[in-house]
Amino acid sequence: MDGCRWLVTGGCGFIGAALIGELLRRDPDVCVRVLDDLSVGKPGAIGLDGSDAATPEDVASGGWAPGIRLARGDIRDAAACRAACEGADVIVHLAANTGVAPSVADPMMDCLTNVVGTLNMLEAARSGGVPRFVMASSGAPAGEVTPPIHEEMAPRPVSPYGASKLAGEGYCSAYARTFGIDTVALRFGNVYGPGSGHKTSVVAQFCGAVIEGRPVRIFGAGTQTRDFIYLGDLLDALFAAAETPDIGGEIFQIASAKETTVNELADAFAAVVESRGHAVVGIEREPPRQGDVLRNFSDTRKARERLGWTPRTSLEDGLARTFDWFVAHAD
Repeated sequence: MDGCRWLVTGGCGFIGAALIGELLRRDPDVCVRVLDDLSVGKPGAIGLDGSDAATPEDVASGGWAPGIRLARGDIRDAAACRAACEGADVIVHLAANTGVAPSVADPMMDCLTNVVGTLNMLEAARSGGVPRFVMASSGAPAGEVTPPIHEEMAPRPVSPYGASKLAGEGYCSAYARTFGIDTVALRFGNVYGPGSGHKTSVVAQFCGAVIEGRPVRIFGAGTQTRDFIYLGDLLDALFAAAETPDIGGEIFQIASAKETTVNELADAFAAVVESRGHAVVGIEREPPRQGDVLRNFSDTRKARERLGWTPRTSLEDGLARTFDWFVAHAD
């Protein structure tokens, strides 16, 4: 992939910023274009400030050059998507409405962002002749099924978020088979790691609570299970999806392949923070969230066999690295 031109949507967010940092580490002269509306992520996450942002059209007119160019634009804007995609070799599509709760609160917004936004990006890739398109998906399309979740299961999404991600996967499949774009959809597990200070996911919430001296919050009984994947392992999967030949139209489960209850996560987290001289001050129990599934973990054999990918980071090591980052970046 040396010399490739990368377009990363949502590149100022948690995963996008980490991906761009790794791209620069691997090749300081890499060409990266970021399309982000800056509603969540901030330019500082990729070493820029607000003055670095330009319209997608202005960024495209400047062509590609080593370093990062930030195009401020919305994936719901088809013209902005076309301009940003011009000349790209690889698109990593991370921009999305993320999470079940926002989709339940506003299903229309979720659809417009995750379905129409993804379709806009695919159309832009088609018109621009971009050969590889990697989409961030989720285990949510599978819905309430008996895990482990694998790629051949019939999807039955429970939440609007799961439905919108399933639609995005469907469009990726269609564009691979009809238009010949090498689309790859990665179903992320529950991603955690350094840089997640603005996230409301469970590990980030636990870390923030300890730093601020608040009780950690658990929805429901805490017996619901999730599959927690460390950020560094996820980045390995993104690179494999961008680089591996002959995988157009495929979906891959990207997770640890281990089932962990939220209560077990809380126990492991408490042990980590206590080893560093901190403490969990208590647990607040709240009602279960509408649209949450009870069990969720993945069978990742397909990713191992087709992508050559396996996760390397244990939950304990990942929690320690994440908490250390929160401590280092506490106000």
